Amino acid sequence: MEIFERLESEVRGYCRCFPAVFTQAQGARITDENGASYVDFFSGAGALNYGHNDPRMKRELIRYLANDGVVHSLDMATTAKAEFLEALESFVLLPRNLDYRMQFPGPTGTNAVEAALKLARKVTGRETIISFTNAFHGMTLGSLAITGNSFKRRGAGVPLTLGDTMPFDGYLGEGVDTLDYLEALVADEGSGVDLPAAVILETVQAEGGINVAGSRWLQRLEQICRSHDILLIVDDIQVGCGRTGPFFSFERAGIQPDLVCLSKSLSGYGLPLALLLIRPDLDVWDPGEHNGTFRGHNPAFVTARSALETYWQGDALSRRVEATSEKVRSRLEIIAETNPVLAAEVRGVGLIQGLAVAESALAGRICSEAFGRGLIMETAGPEGQVVKVMPPLTVDEIALKEGLEILEVAVQAVVRQHESGSVTEGPQ
Repeated sequence: MEIFERLESEVRGYCRCFPAVFTQAQGARITDENGASYVDFFSGAGALNYGHNDPRMKRELIRYLANDGVVHSLDMATTAKAEFLEALESFVLLPRNLDYRMQFPGPTGTNAVEAALKLARKVTGRETIISFTNAFHGMTLGSLAITGNSFKRRGAGVPLTLGDTMPFDGYLGEGVDTLDYLEALVADEGSGVDLPAAVILETVQAEGGINVAGSRWLQRLEQICRSHDILLIVDDIQVGCGRTGPFFSFERAGIQPDLVCLSKSLSGYGLPLALLLIRPDLDVWDPGEHNGTFRGHNPAFVTARSALETYWQGDALSRRVEATSEKVRSRLEIIAETNPVLAAEVRGVGLIQGLAVAESALAGRICSEAFGRGLIMETAGPEGQVVKVMPPLTVDEIALKEGLEILEVAVQAVVRQHESGSVTEGPQ
C-alpha cells in the first residue's frame, strides 16, 4: 500500500477500510495480489449489480473495441447509443407504461441530479428544492445542498442554499406521518417555506442508513406534489436497476416521478454512465443549454444494452432478487436475535439490507472483522451505525452462504471483544 500512501490524496476512503491491492474480480468475488479471495457484499457501492466482469457484457465490450467502435462522441449519434435507447425503451419503459425522454448529462450520478435540479428550476421558474433528512444525492454543490450528512456538507466550503429539508418517512418515529408537516408548510403562506420547484428523494436511503419509505407514504407524497404543482424527482442512482427487486425502486408504490436520476449500475459493468429520465412535456432545454464532455461514453452504452437484454426481458431477475433477499433477511434476523448486546434492527428491502446497531463504533468493527475474514462490506448512516449488506443481484448460492457465514462469525467476534472490553482488528 506504500505507493498509494505516498502519492495519493488523503481524501481516499475505501482503501482505508479494505487495505489490500486487488488484481482480479469475477462475479461476487475479488482477489488481491497475494491470492486472497474476498466475497463482495459491497458491489462497488451499487455500481456492480450484476457482479464483476459479467461474461456476456465483457464479450460484447471486447468485440466493440476490437472493431474500432466509437468510444467518445459527446452527444453525437452513434450505433451504440441508438441500440441502448431502443433497449431501455423496449425492456424497461414500455412494459411499465412509462413515457420519458432520455438525457445523458455526464458520467456520474451527481451529474444527473444537477441536471434534474436545473431543469426543475427552468420549468417552474422557482428556486427552492425540498429534500429529506439523511438524504445523499452527490458531492457537487447543487447535490450537496440537498444532502443531509453534515460531514459531507461541510466539505463544500461555501454556504449551501436554495434547499429546504423535511423529515423522511419514519424520521419522527412510528405513528407519525411526516408528510403532515411537509404539506402544512407548502400550503401555508405564512410558513416561511417557499413553494419549491421540486421535491427530490431516494425511496430507499442507502448512504443515509437504509431507510425505506413506505408505499403509502410515497403515494401521498406524489399526491401532494401534484396538488401543489411541484415536480417529483426520484434519485434511483444506488437503489435502481433492480437493487430493490423491480428495475425502479418506486415501482412497488405505483408512482410515476416527473424526473428520474439513474447511474451506478446502469452501465451494468461498472463503466461511468448517468441518465436523466424526463417527462416529455418537461423537456424544455434549448440545444446545448446543459452539456458535458463525457456524456457520450459508448463502451458504457454497449454494456448497458447488454445488461438490459440479458437481465430485463421479463421478471426473472426481480424474482431472483426477491428470493435471495428473503434468505438475507432471515440470516440477519437470526444474527440480531442471537447477539442482543448489539440491540440491532434489521433494515432494508430487496438486496440492500443491513443491521443498524445501537453503538455505531461496533458497526465499523464488524465490517473490519469481516474484511479480515474475507468479506467486503461497508457501513451506512450518518454515524456509520448500519452494517450494509449489498451483494450482487446475481450472487451465487455458494458466495451468498459464505458471505453470510463470515458476517455472522465477525459479529460474534466483535460481540465477544465488546463484552470482554477488548478491541482488536481482524480475525482472532
